[in-house]
Amino acid sequence: MTHEPQVATTTFAKFEQEHILPIPENKRTGTPWSLFAIWVGLNMMPLAVVTGAVASSGYGLTIGWSILAILVGNVIGAIGAALHASQGPHLGIPQMLQARAQFGFQGGSLFAVIALVMFLGFFASILIVAKDALAVVFPELNGSLVIVVFAVIGVVLCVFGYDLLSKTMVYMSVLIGVTVAVTMALLWMKPEVTAERAEAAFSFEGLFGMLAIGIVWQLAYAPYVSDYTRYLPKQTGPKSAFWSTYLGLVGSSVFVMTLGVLLGAANVASPLAALSDHLGWIGVIALIVFAVTSALINSVELYSAVMNALTVLQSMFKITVTAGTRVLTTLVCGAIATLVALLGQGDFMTTFESFLSLLLYVLIPWSAINLADYFIVRKGHYVVADLYMRDGGQYGRWNRVGLISYAVGLAAQLPFMVTPLFTGPLAAPLHNLDLAWLVGFAVTAVVYLLLVRFSSSEAAGAPEKSQAPLTPPAGTH
Repeated sequence: MTHEPQVATTTFAKFEQEHILPIPENKRTGTPWSLFAIWVGLNMMPLAVVTGAVASSGYGLTIGWSILAILVGNVIGAIGAALHASQGPHLGIPQMLQARAQFGFQGGSLFAVIALVMFLGFFASILIVAKDALAVVFPELNGSLVIVVFAVIGVVLCVFGYDLLSKTMVYMSVLIGVTVAVTMALLWMKPEVTAERAEAAFSFEGLFGMLAIGIVWQLAYAPYVSDYTRYLPKQTGPKSAFWSTYLGLVGSSVFVMTLGVLLGAANVASPLAALSDHLGWIGVIALIVFAVTSALINSVELYSAVMNALTVLQSMFKITVTAGTRVLTTLVCGAIATLVALLGQGDFMTTFESFLSLLLYVLIPWSAINLADYFIVRKGHYVVADLYMRDGGQYGRWNRVGLISYAVGLAAQLPFMVTPLFTGPLAAPLHNLDLAWLVGFAVTAVVYLLLVRFSSSEAAGAPEKSQAPLTPPAGTH
């Protein structure tokens, strides 16, 4: 049995011991406010600014249409993320570990790998954009060195775990929120910023393209929202988890992306540079704040990458996951993501847009299956202990219903896909409107529910009606 070091109980933050295990009720120190602060702070970064700038600088939309597309996309996408978040207080486990209930003990690891790659990609992306923000102010700085330093900061925070991360995010959300509010207010008073460019115009392709980006921005949070809501006391309930997550995600995303729209309209080539170009020393301070705080915020991405890496390791090997395992995995994941950032400093925005498109297509079917299973099929009744058994318990090692439904959902999106590498045959008749996400979600959910209904209880992984225990049996972790 492991014990928390005594020094950890007297310092600013406790060293995390639970890793991918269920969080006991007596260690659930989260609150709706701390959860809200996590999602507000996580969006208050240069990456969100650059993503918002895609509307005005990439798609060439007017400022008004850009903001509308961002608003609608985030409002829709955050519903899915918040529904996933509402599962955390009840089950007390990481989000993607729960995929074992829909896809089996081994099958769930496939989706943990997908989520792992996604989080490492975001960690690397944030490092690059934070470096770019600082480079606007200090162009003589060694960009690779900046990336490494920022990565080390994120890794150190992640090593301590949830408690330090949540406390850091509370302070960061306030600091960056004030910074964004001041810069946006000043930019709205600049006629040279708010005046529409001659080439700016409405287009359905731009509107639906940005709508899809807003949706995937929010849906990208879905694989790890329960990593944090699992720290809410069970009596707090799913409703508080849902609204704390939803309001935090939508409010901050729309707020910061709107700043990006203004900066993209002001400087198509380099939106971040527009801060210093139009706001002088205030813009310089904003860039420094963005860059430095991103190094702190980025630790949240790495934390969830580690949760998924541990889930994969436990699925593949007969290992006992300990706090030491979590720390070692943190160091390895941080090193890999940092290397990706160092190698990917070139044509970043083109690569990032392709990355977002790919994320949307692979996450949509998983999200549809998880939500249908949790809210319609099982109605929240899971045997948590079985999720840690190597034979999968009642969920099995491979659940063909979930895997087949996922494959069908992916295939249903193919004719509608719009990516730099591939455009589906039905995309052109629709003027390249990206509707693949909508088709994929609907088809996947319907197929999964039909297969569950017409499959045997064992193959479908029928829900237990008894109350799910919160701790796995001894020897299964």
